[in-house]
Amino acid sequence: MADLLRLLLRVAEKAANVARVCRQEAPLFQLLVQEKTGDDKNKKFVQDFKTLADVVIQEMIRHDVGVKFPEMADFINGEESNKFENGLGESVTVTVCATEEDTAALLASVLDGDHTAASLLARAIHQDPASIQADTDGLTVPLSPSELGIWIDPIDATSQYIEGREEVLEEGRLFPSGLHCALVLIGVYLRSTGEPVMGVINQPFNYKDPAGGGWKGKHFWGVSCGSINVCSETRPKAGPAGGLSAVLSSSEKPVVKEALTSLCGPDKLMFASGAGYKILCVIQGLADVYVLSEGSTFKWDSCAPHALLRALGGGVVDLHKCLQSSSGAEAELTYHQPRTECKGADRWANHGGLVAYRDCSQISRIIAPLKGKL
Repeated sequence: MADLLRLLLRVAEKAANVARVCRQEAPLFQLLVQEKTGDDKNKKFVQDFKTLADVVIQEMIRHDVGVKFPEMADFINGEESNKFENGLGESVTVTVCATEEDTAALLASVLDGDHTAASLLARAIHQDPASIQADTDGLTVPLSPSELGIWIDPIDATSQYIEGREEVLEEGRLFPSGLHCALVLIGVYLRSTGEPVMGVINQPFNYKDPAGGGWKGKHFWGVSCGSINVCSETRPKAGPAGGLSAVLSSSEKPVVKEALTSLCGPDKLMFASGAGYKILCVIQGLADVYVLSEGSTFKWDSCAPHALLRALGGGVVDLHKCLQSSSGAEAELTYHQPRTECKGADRWANHGGLVAYRDCSQISRIIAPLKGKL
């Protein structure tokens, strides 16, 4: 399955290119940030262009993987619906066509005849990325495509992507918000058990090229299958004895903030945007754990980074199950079964909240001060 990993790295870079083009090309950027009002408000494509950008990326990944691995085609799922209604009230299903011209024509029908924007978007979709440097030589994974499913989050932290605030990242430091929080996430899981076995994360806005001034990205990947655990990131060194750092959402419940401030100290409690970025911070060792008490993340948010954490010896567990149990062993998140009592996207929510960690010894330390408070 090294072939699948190489393909996912390539399509994630294509997705990153689309995300960058939507911000760099004026006709697309205007649609991305504009909110129509008054008589134009019914033109959903403008209000939902950010969603269209998500869908285009999602469908591009679905198309490219389905062509190479047709046995996976019915098990490639994402965050977004690919059905849109244009200004004429026509329903249009967004797909990636065989040619750039056909894709442009389809997108123009969603964009109410905006052929300039449609052509720019179609060109980015059909453009092959530069070669991806990844040390996957010799990697053998004893899995068949027919055993696997995929979760796609085309642009995680969409609000940060739209707002577009630029930060200069510093080695070893977590930045709470900005374009760098927007990630392309592709996670692979076993259909039989729901275990995450492969993940690719692309950070489209990692740094600006000093020569051309354009944004350049960075990719991360991991494979965790039985005794095979390989990751593009090295396992971060352990922090000072006794020290523990945590990253949270700024909207986290006060009781959680208070409990973890007491545990970690105010200097070791950090806040950041985007579920995927917060788990990436744990992967990179910028935080020891990410704690979320609400069921506000979904399988597409956590599948890809979960696979990387597993490859590093960590994982992602259901917080509420951990609070009810003395062991986190039964609480690991899985990705194959919806909650049948729920509807729509809620079927795939991580309802019990989560704890993402690099070292299983950290779970009990996090759970103890939260018991009886949630």
